This record gives sequence, C-alpha cells and structure tokens, in this order.
Amino acid sequence: MRSANVQDKTTSGLNLLDLDRQGLEDYFSGLEEKSFRAGQVLKWIHQKGVSDFQQMTNLSKVLRDRLQRDTEITAPEVVYDAISEDGTRKWLLQLHDGNRIETVYIPEDDRGTLCVSSQVGCALDCSFCSTGRQGFNRNLTTAEIISQVWHATRLLDEEKKPGRKVTNVVLMGMGEPLLNFDHVVRAVRIMMDDYAYGLSKRRVTISTAGVVPAMDRLAELLDTRLAVSLHAANDELRNSLVPLNKKYPLKELMAACRRFVVRQNSRFRITFEYVLLDGVNDSDQHARELLKLVEGIPTLVNLIPFNPFEGSGYRTSPRSRVDRFNSILADAGVTTVVRRTRGDDIDAACGQLVGQIEDKSRRHRRFEEPRIGMQL
Repeated sequence: MRSANVQDKTTSGLNLLDLDRQGLEDYFSGLEEKSFRAGQVLKWIHQKGVSDFQQMTNLSKVLRDRLQRDTEITAPEVVYDAISEDGTRKWLLQLHDGNRIETVYIPEDDRGTLCVSSQVGCALDCSFCSTGRQGFNRNLTTAEIISQVWHATRLLDEEKKPGRKVTNVVLMGMGEPLLNFDHVVRAVRIMMDDYAYGLSKRRVTISTAGVVPAMDRLAELLDTRLAVSLHAANDELRNSLVPLNKKYPLKELMAACRRFVVRQNSRFRITFEYVLLDGVNDSDQHARELLKLVEGIPTLVNLIPFNPFEGSGYRTSPRSRVDRFNSILADAGVTTVVRRTRGDDIDAACGQLVGQIEDKSRRHRRFEEPRIGMQL
C-alpha cells in the first residue's frame, strides 16, 4: 500500500523523513511513547511508502492524530521522469526553494544502482564535471537525500518489471557528500536500517573528492564502502583537475585512505574513480604513477570514459588508450573496471547531472567567457 500524495511545500512541522531510527526513538520518547513506535513508523514511510498518518493502522488513533497535527512527511516533487534506451532512468526533483536536483537509476544484470545527490550543485570546482560548472547553492537535508530513494523505490515498483529495483545506492550524484556530512550519515543510516531499506554495508557507497578530516570521521561512524574521486596520481595535475587537492594533497589523501582501510574489515577495498581525459591523464606514465600511488591499499580502480559537455575543453580518451591504461593496471595485479557509459542520451551519465540551481557561488559566470587554461 503506497500513498502518492507526498507534495513539495515549505515545511510547517517536523518532517519525519529527516529522522533516522534513533531520531524517531528520541521523538517518541518525548511523547512518552514506546521506542518500538520508531520502527513501526519507519516501515510505514520507507517500506510501504505511506505518507498519510491515518493509514498507519498499528498506531493508536490518538497518536495518529497527534502526528498529523505536529509533523509531516514531505518529499520533493518529481517534475521530470525520463528513461534511456539502455533502461537508465532519471528523475528531476523540485525542492521547496525552487532548486532542482537529479537522481539516476542504473539497471544491470545483477543489480540496480541508484545514484543519489547530496547537494544542490557542488561546492567543489572539478574542471571536467558539468555539475561543478553549475555552481553551488546549499546542502540537501536528510529528507531531501532519502526522498530520492523513497521516490525511486515507489516508481520502480509501479513499473512491475522483474529485476527493476534498488539494490545498491551510490552517493555520486550532484555534490560532495562529505561536505554535507551529518545529513549524509543520517540518510545512509536510514538506507541501511532493516526497518527502512535494509541495504547491506557492501551495497552503499559514499564518494568523496578527498575531504580528509571527514573521511576519518566517517570511518568511525559508518561501516560502508568508500569511493575516492582521484583522476590524477601527481599533485600538479590533480591540482588542475580537482582543486580540493591543494588543501588535501595526495600524501594526506592516501594516508587517510590507509587509515580508512585499517578501520574496516579485512575484505574492504577502496574504489578509486578515474575519469580518462584524452592527452591529459591517460598516458602509460600516468598509469604507472597510479600503480605506485595505490601500492599497499586494497584497491578497485574504476576507469570512467569522459562524458563531453559544451565548453568543457576536454575530449574522451580513445578506446585504444583506455584499453592500454587498463592493461597496465591489470597486468600489475590491480582490479579494474572500465565503466560503460549509461544514460548519456538523457544526460544521466557520470558528470552530466546539472539539475536547476540558483548559484550562490556565482561560479557559472566564469564559464560564460572563453575557458582559459589547459589547451588540448
């Protein structure tokens, strides 16, 4: 049973989508209700998709009325829904302040991965990412993050197609997740809660461009997968591609990766994301630098073909160069995956998510002028 009347509005009460199980237990404790009410409400919201308190029939009438008076279940509104020829599905969500974010579902033979956004735009300025070009407005709330899973689960159920469900979540959409730390951690706890989505720690991945202090905090709080957006194995090149590297250079970043691995179980490995840019970071020497950089770290290298966008100034590495780069890593014993571009016909591929952003950073104005920098 699912209620489809979740609407986007300026919240007037406590939004229960903002609360993980501990938050709900604390709330019900304040009402002098038993802690098990938290699990009941989590199931109604996240497993059954119910937003009408009067449908929560295992709650007392008095409690239902109080929840209806004092709280709400408010999610962003889906204003655009597109399905790619390859089955990838993208949703555009309208937030209460007029901003819009994007969420992408990627079906594969053995899984269905949901790519979730954590910020409106991105506070970083990676030169090859169209999301970063749009600028930055604000962090998403816990409710706005988990609502992406809520909507995707419900809408995929309505397709009634075998295998079309969310089995994995990656926080690799719009934004840098670790710069929205508290809301991301709370949302991930909901994703992994057996009373909500019940995703295992091996099926939730948090991506970061290398916010070192937050990586250490994350290792202490959550047992989950980590992906590091690397894209270069020397500081000079990475400074130009991922400006955050100037604050947390590779020596500090790789030390943080090693600390993260130590805090996880013995089967843990870090995924290093590497977008291949023609003539920029895809040479044999770059591959050998990468091997040296990750030495001693349980590693999966995810090689990603660059998805072009207007004014980027970059080109996609030819297939022969991708294969050569991949073979150098694989021959040295590093596990690699060459990511297949998915959903590019609906602008849902890696680096293409842009949403609709009121840019407080004014970054997008720089790119209205001809790009100055690396010439290809």
